Amino acid sequence: MGRTVVVVLALLVGAAGGFVASQWNTEDSAAPSAETAGGTGTGGDGDVAPIRWKMASAFGSQWPIQGELGIHLVEQVGRVTGGTVKIQFFEPNALVPPLEMFDAVSQGSIDAAWASAGLWAGKIPALQFFTAVPFGPGIGEYLGWLYADGAEKTYRDLYVPHGIHAMHCGLHSPEGSGWFREEIKSIEDLRGLKMRFFGLGARVMEKLGVSTQLLAGGDIFPALELGAIDAAEYSMPVIDLNQGFYQVAKH
Repeated sequence: MGRTVVVVLALLVGAAGGFVASQWNTEDSAAPSAETAGGTGTGGDGDVAPIRWKMASAFGSQWPIQGELGIHLVEQVGRVTGGTVKIQFFEPNALVPPLEMFDAVSQGSIDAAWASAGLWAGKIPALQFFTAVPFGPGIGEYLGWLYADGAEKTYRDLYVPHGIHAMHCGLHSPEGSGWFREEIKSIEDLRGLKMRFFGLGARVMEKLGVSTQLLAGGDIFPALELGAIDAAEYSMPVIDLNQGFYQVAKH
């Protein structure tokens, strides 16, 4: 069983806390001054105090691609801003659980979050079209839709009512669709299974009789090991290998 998907990694930035990130994206607005960005001037030399953000991550820093891109983002922001914007990467659950990061950013409890938009499907259902679409477009087609057909603006607009500025920061290649504790030989074998599944794919599996639930990446292995779920899908092979699903779900 397989699917063609593109998974998008995104940064969420709250509009609370004195920093209105969405102003950076308007054509007729300049970047915020030191005062509007939460910094303060230091004197006549024009220097400003560094802007410091705490960024919660849904992915561990050592995870292939997902975590590595988050660390790369932090380093690149520091480099291109000359150190005036410093983002501190926090491991999953260090600040808030991954599935609670949307509300935490929206309410200003944390400054930013590194995650995938499908985690917020319960908040904004339309975001499911921006990550992990079963048998969806390849990377080239997806990027064309995103940047040449206006989808990026639609994506950002979906977050505005929640006081969040979101931006795409990375994507990776197609995923597989499942690790199972018991061998699946027919569609009938899927009926009644408890399975971790993500986004629109979960709705497809539900039509096949699967009971789906959304778990953050770091919660999947324990759930499989304890028998709380019978199967799970997560990501592309190198990421799934790193998570060790094959140790408890051998099919």
